Amino acid sequence: MDYTRYYIPIIVQLCAYAGFAAGGNWVFVGIASLPLLGLIDSVLSNDMKPRTMRAGFMADLPVWLSTFLAVGMYFMAANWIAREPNATGLQIAGGVLSLAWMSVVPLVASAHELYHQRGKFRRFVGRYSQVCYLDCTREIAHVTGHHLDVATPDDGDTAARGVSLYAFTGKAVIESTKQAWRLESDSLEKQGYGRWSFRHRLWKAVLAQLIMQSIVFAIGGWAAVALVLGGMVGARFWVESFNYFQHYGLIRLKDGAISRRHVWNHLKPLSRVMGFEITNHADHHTDSFARFHELRPDRQWIPMPSVFVCFFSALIPPLWHNAIIKPALKRWDNEMATPEERELAKAQNKAAGWPDWFDQTSDSGHMAPV
Repeated sequence: MDYTRYYIPIIVQLCAYAGFAAGGNWVFVGIASLPLLGLIDSVLSNDMKPRTMRAGFMADLPVWLSTFLAVGMYFMAANWIAREPNATGLQIAGGVLSLAWMSVVPLVASAHELYHQRGKFRRFVGRYSQVCYLDCTREIAHVTGHHLDVATPDDGDTAARGVSLYAFTGKAVIESTKQAWRLESDSLEKQGYGRWSFRHRLWKAVLAQLIMQSIVFAIGGWAAVALVLGGMVGARFWVESFNYFQHYGLIRLKDGAISRRHVWNHLKPLSRVMGFEITNHADHHTDSFARFHELRPDRQWIPMPSVFVCFFSALIPPLWHNAIIKPALKRWDNEMATPEERELAKAQNKAAGWPDWFDQTSDSGHMAPV
């Protein structure tokens, strides 16, 4: 069962493929999986079981399949619009949304799994499959930025308290892109090359996008290019928004050790499976080379809902803040934060106009769990 459960994302992708193959209103199949998965996941019990899988081909196969299927879906969409040049505006919107959603789940997670592992081919595929959301340089800021700065003010993936999803997402897209390019330029300069040398991974990302769009154009012309770019742009913003739920409001000193408590976990069954354990990522921030099936659920966690529920609630900021994240952060501040982290949390709460919910009696001798 542990091996077969990770084929659920592939089944969802194949249903989206079938939607593009059938055409017409069936192109909505991909995006229709979002509320369906969210509804099912929200009513299931948390899955606290570690996986009993061995590293190797059988464990990795669904990750590889999901990655290649996500890229191939753009070609399916191009073929659809070539077959149905008179598709309605609503159908085109459905195609764009399906492409965007399928680029978020499961591609973000499968690409993330590949570029975090050792092996040149794995990292190559993981990096350039991200052509689907216009971010083949994402690995740079994620690995050498986010993983070092998580839960500090320097981390663009950690939203400060009081910030809405809408205010966070656009800024995060810009900041993560700038950080990736800056880090790459700094690395080249240290090696004795120009900051914008042809060795810069930005130019390789541009080349990957040109190749992708050339294939799309060959299949369906400019209409296909427009459809595909619409899906990619939507995916780029959607991808960034998911960091909002996994790190929101958490606090860490800049020179403090990274602990399992410095992330949120979403341990509903479909959250774990559809994201190849990316929502079960406490261990991932203490050992970024750990395989997805090696991550063990954090039993000292503060329970969070399904990641799907978090997404839908964040679309209504008062609902997200009052029903989900404030209660979780109140517990985190009083049960898990160190005294130093608590002082920073107090300052963020005050700046956000949030209540002073700190248990003053716990300041003395408080020890945060690891």
